[in-house]
Amino acid sequence: MPRPISASISVPALSHNLAHVASQLSTISKQGNRSVPKIWAVIKANGYGHGIYQAINGFACADGLAMLDLDEAVRCREAGWNKPILLLEGFFEPRDLAVLADYSLTFTLHSQEQLDILAHARWTPPLDAWLKLNTGMNRLGFSPERFSKAYEQALKARAKGLLRTIGKMTHFARADDSIAVTQEQMRIFTETTGALPGPVSVCNSAATLTPQHWLAVPDDVGQWVRPGICLYGSSPFADRSADELGLLPAMTLQSQIIGVQTVQAGGGIGYGHGFVAERAMRIGVVACGYADGYPRHAPNGTPIAVAGSRTRLLGRVSMDMLCVDLSDIPHAGVGAPVVLWGEGGPSVDEVAQAAGTIGYELLCALAPRVPAVVSLLEPA
Repeated sequence: MPRPISASISVPALSHNLAHVASQLSTISKQGNRSVPKIWAVIKANGYGHGIYQAINGFACADGLAMLDLDEAVRCREAGWNKPILLLEGFFEPRDLAVLADYSLTFTLHSQEQLDILAHARWTPPLDAWLKLNTGMNRLGFSPERFSKAYEQALKARAKGLLRTIGKMTHFARADDSIAVTQEQMRIFTETTGALPGPVSVCNSAATLTPQHWLAVPDDVGQWVRPGICLYGSSPFADRSADELGLLPAMTLQSQIIGVQTVQAGGGIGYGHGFVAERAMRIGVVACGYADGYPRHAPNGTPIAVAGSRTRLLGRVSMDMLCVDLSDIPHAGVGAPVVLWGEGGPSVDEVAQAAGTIGYELLCALAPRVPAVVSLLEPA
C-alpha cells in the first residue's frame, strides 16, 4: 500500500472563506452606503500549496485572480478562467509581453526598467496595468518622488494604445499588527496618488479583514482588495485565530501511526535524544517528516491530534518520521489516524506558532511527494 500520508484539499472550504470575506465587505459597505470592493483572490505559490486548479474552482466567484508566475496565469486561462488575472510582479523581460497580450493578462508596473520595456512594446487590444507605489514596505514600487513621472510614462503607453486603465497600488507592511504604521502608509499613498485617476488596490488579507483600512479608500475610485492567506483558512493575525475569524481550514495534513514504542524513564527519543522521558511513556511513530513539509524545527510539545485526541510532538523531527506522546491515548495503536494540521486537529497557525514560523510557510512548503486528495464535500 502507499505510504499513509496525504493532504486533503477542501474546495468547499476555499469557497466558504471567499464568500465569508465577500459577505463582510458587502455588509460593511452597505452600512456605510459605499460601493463594495472587488476581490482579487491571490493564488500565488501554486495556490498557497493547495493547487492551482483547486484554487480556480474554489474561488470561482472572485472578481479576479492574482499571482506571480506567468505560466500559472496561462494555466488559469487554459483552464477556462475568463475574468481578470493580475501578475503581482509584472513582467520580467520583453518576450513576456507577447504572452500578456495573447492571454489578456493584467500586470503590475513597479520599476523604471519595466516602463522602458513598455515604451518599445506593441500589441492590441490594450491591457490593464497597476502602477505600484512604495509607501514603506521597501520592496517593490516607485518612491513617492518618482511616482508622478512613472504615471506620466504609463499615460504615454496608454496614448499608444497599449494600456486601458492604469490602477494605483501599494502593499502594507504591518496591517496585521500596527494600525499606526498602516495609516501612515495610507497617508503617503493618498497624498501621492489622490489627484491621479484610476482604481486603487492597497489591502492584503490583514487589511481586508480590518475595515478601517479599506474604508479609508475614497468610495468613488473603484477599489480592489487582495486577500490571500485568509482564503485558505489561516489567520494573518497573531492574536486572532482563523476560527475566530470565521474561516475554515482548506488543507488537512494527515497520516497514521506506523509504530509504537514503550520508553522507560531516562530513555531518549529520536536523533540527538531531543526528548528524554521523565517517566515510562508510550510513544507513537508517525509517517511524516521534514521531507513531507513538516517543520524540522518544530519543538517538543507542538500540538498533534491522534485518533481524535490532542497530544504533542516528542523529539526531533526526522526526514520521514516524527514521534508523538500516546501515554494518555491508550486506544491508539498502529494504524491510528493522525492529523498534523487542519480539520480535526490543530490549526496550521498553531503548528506554525510552535515552530516559530507562520502558516503561510507550512502550507506553501508541502512536499510534492505528499499526495493531494481533493474533496468536493462540504466541511463537517
